[in-house]
Amino acid sequence: MGTDLIVYQFSRSKVERGDFSHFLGLYSPDKLPAGRRLREMMNCFVFCIEGWDSDPREIHLIPEVRRFYSAFHEAWPYWLYFCNLDVDTLRSMVMCCLPDVSTMQVDGKTKVAVTFDPLDLLNFIKQDFLPMNLMCDRAEMFERGIYDRSKAVFEYFGLPFDAEPPPVQSTRTSSVTPQPVPRQPQIGRNDPCPCGSGKKYKKCCGKG
Repeated sequence: MGTDLIVYQFSRSKVERGDFSHFLGLYSPDKLPAGRRLREMMNCFVFCIEGWDSDPREIHLIPEVRRFYSAFHEAWPYWLYFCNLDVDTLRSMVMCCLPDVSTMQVDGKTKVAVTFDPLDLLNFIKQDFLPMNLMCDRAEMFERGIYDRSKAVFEYFGLPFDAEPPPVQSTRTSSVTPQPVPRQPQIGRNDPCPCGSGKKYKKCCGKG
């Protein structure tokens, strides 16, 4: 959200070993900031893997990469909050975590079409909204910001998003704490009347 991208590259050796400990040492939940600094990190991460450039297979069909990203997601399930939605890397990462993904050559196209069960994708996104919302709460985001991010995620994956936006907040809640109205003191029947007559209350205004 207005800050530079954080590009993190995993080497082939680390992928094959399933080693993402260095990344967690930098960005595990206990290392992350809160409030404004965390808000600035939304949509700023781009992950990539090196070592398979000459491999003709799609990245999400390489078993080592699939195992790596599945394990990485288990350890750090905050992709929907942090990953940049202007590039395709998040899509490839998610494809690695779906149980059944295949490719199909399309006539006249250089790129292959990726096929998967849409329900698998919906279930993945559904389960990842919980950790995304945890980060949103930690970042102290307003409801509108959370709504906009959720909508952007659905549109990124080509899914319909029918939720209504939250109502517009015209003013922020006042931080002034209302003060209680002081209680009137109780007047005994033998006390002087508060009207100033000099008589006892029971012989004056309290008579009856």
